[in-house]
Order: sequence, then C-alpha cells, then structure tokens
Amino acid sequence: MRDFTYHRPKTLDDAAALLAVEDSRPMSGGMSLLPSMKLRLSDWAHIVDLAAVPNLSGVREEGGQIVVGARTTHVQVATSQLLHARLPALAELAEGIGDPLVRNRGTIGGSIANADPAADYPSAVLALRATIVTNLREISGDTFFNGLFETALEPCEIVTAVRFARARRAAYAKYRHPASRYAVVGAFVAQYDDEVRVAVTGASSHVFRIAEIEALLRDNFSVAAIESVAPTLPAMNADLFASADYRAHLVVEMVRRAVAAASSRNALAD
Repeated sequence: MRDFTYHRPKTLDDAAALLAVEDSRPMSGGMSLLPSMKLRLSDWAHIVDLAAVPNLSGVREEGGQIVVGARTTHVQVATSQLLHARLPALAELAEGIGDPLVRNRGTIGGSIANADPAADYPSAVLALRATIVTNLREISGDTFFNGLFETALEPCEIVTAVRFARARRAAYAKYRHPASRYAVVGAFVAQYDDEVRVAVTGASSHVFRIAEIEALLRDNFSVAAIESVAPTLPAMNADLFASADYRAHLVVEMVRRAVAAASSRNALAD
C-alpha cells in the first residue's frame, strides 16, 4: 500500500468537494477498499472517510417503502426489527454476509457502490425495485449496475440511502464460498401483485435478472413451475472453485430454493 492522504469530512458537501480532487475515493466501512489497497489491486492518493457525515445510517419506513441509510452496517440491517417485520428477506441476506467483523464494519452503501460481482446486496437492489439515493440524484436500481465493479455513479457522487419496495413475499438463497462467504451464486426472488422479480449475483460479471423464470413464476409462484426450466443465461464466471457450467446449474438451484423459501411465507400485509 502506498502513502495516501486521509480525510474525514463532517458534511456531505465537504465530502463531495474532497472527491472532486483527482485520485480520490470515498470510504464507508472500508471492508473492500482497504484490503484491495493492501494487495495493490487499487491505488488512491486521497481517501475520504464518510464516518463523520451525519444522517447516513438507520432503517425507516417512508411512503410505503423501506429506506436504509448508506452507512447502515450489515449487522444493523440484519437485526432491524422493522426489516424483520416488513422485509425479512433483506435482513436475512445481511445476516449471511461475511463474518462478524465484516458485518460490524461493512455498510450497505459501500457494498452497492463497490459493485463486487459476488456481493449479496445487488440482488436485493434488482429484486426489490430499489432506488439508489445520492447527494445529486436518484438512480433506478435497474440501471445502476453496469458491469464488473462498474456503476452509474459519477466521480463526485455519494450514495446516501437505498429505498426498497416491499414485496408480498421474498427470499434470498446463496451458495457461499466457504472461505470468503461471498456468493458463488445467490438468487433473490420477490413476488409483487403485478410481477415477480428474480435477480442473480455471483454468477456473472454483474447482477442480472432472468425474464424467462420471472414469467413462469408470475403465472404460478411455485417450485413446480420452474422444475424443468433451462433459462438463457449470460456468460458465467469460472474459477478454481466453480466452473461456468457448475455456476449455471447453481443459478437454477438457488432460484428454486429462494422460491421454496418465499412460498413457505404468508404474504405480508400492507
């Protein structure tokens, strides 16, 4: 890791101004940024720590949606009583992230902005009709993830919150890497009155939806409806732990498990 200048602004405007400087990077929990710098996979001259910026954490209900502040840690998401009552699948997803250190330091906004192809939250962003709120604008979750570690964020843009729609029923299923606990493949399924969304993470360069399975589940939300489906998938990741073919198999299996878990739940009341 090379030397860098550490900044700890106390307002969102000050943070944005610091990020306007060339070779700057915001830091929320630091669980991905700092290891990547130590391994020299990334290199930044200025680190802008958002820890002292107020009003960036917490979970609340607003206008029928669930709003999660960007600096809300994974453990805060996992233990939120509001989420367990209104959107339990999101709390359960957070509970399965990493280890206790990662869950206590890592944040939802940092994870989404980092856009790791094996991160869990991106699947929730797509499945739960999320909107990414920044210091400059609001971005539909459907257009937020553009590729491997690529998002729609501009250089001086800071994620401040994420708004999630409340699904009637939802669940997340993950086949996790035994060391990192990242998703080898993870599938988030959400049922609404007008559609079903199926979002997959870990399998390809970035999170994606499966329209063929969504159409089948819209007519019949059950494992039986997709028992023999062979959906068209994007290019699959391949590594020492899982081949492309194995990941393609896991995609369908994790979707089935998520549907089974969601089907076992009573539909949430408005």
